[in-house]
Amino acid sequence: MPDSINNELQESHDHRILNDVDMMTNEKWQAIIDNDASYNNQFFYAVKTTGIFCKPSCKSRVPKKENVRIFPNAEQALRANFRPCKRCKPTNVRLPDNEWVILITEYIDKNFTEKLTLETLSDIAHGSPYHLHRTFKKIKGITPVEYIQQVRLNAAKEYLIQTNKAIADIAICVGMANTPYFITLFKKKTGQTPAQFRQMSKMEEM
Repeated sequence: MPDSINNELQESHDHRILNDVDMMTNEKWQAIIDNDASYNNQFFYAVKTTGIFCKPSCKSRVPKKENVRIFPNAEQALRANFRPCKRCKPTNVRLPDNEWVILITEYIDKNFTEKLTLETLSDIAHGSPYHLHRTFKKIKGITPVEYIQQVRLNAAKEYLIQTNKAIADIAICVGMANTPYFITLFKKKTGQTPAQFRQMSKMEEM
């Protein structure tokens, strides 16, 4: 096929993709901030950092503007691989618990260096702390807080093995600025202090 035709087809495809996503306007952003129900069904907004989309009236925490995408309807948000919010139910269908937990674990995996608590996670995931705790444990076998600790400690092990960073610096790198707490938790979960773990790893390599 000639390059000119290929280019025309690509431009047409790109144009259709752009048309699938509405432009953010000051009016729409204000509707999101105000949880304005009068804009429901006029547009939907998705949050790129969480993979969730909502009605304008959703009572969840207002996201950062740069992380928001606007869609004219729920179907196009779904096609873009966003999942409906459990709180405002933009598709009028409840998101399955297992899909919800997958979104939460993916968020933790990408953002474990930030300050994460059950309350902030539930706010980001558009659910209550109690429901998040209970549902997450039912599906994963551990609580959200335990999963955060697991991810952070696994990252810490990589730093201990692969770098010469100080223990305090590693604690900060994995989202745990309190060094004594980091050392205590590390020993509780692994049976060794970070320094002992590093030393044992070096001996095993010899």
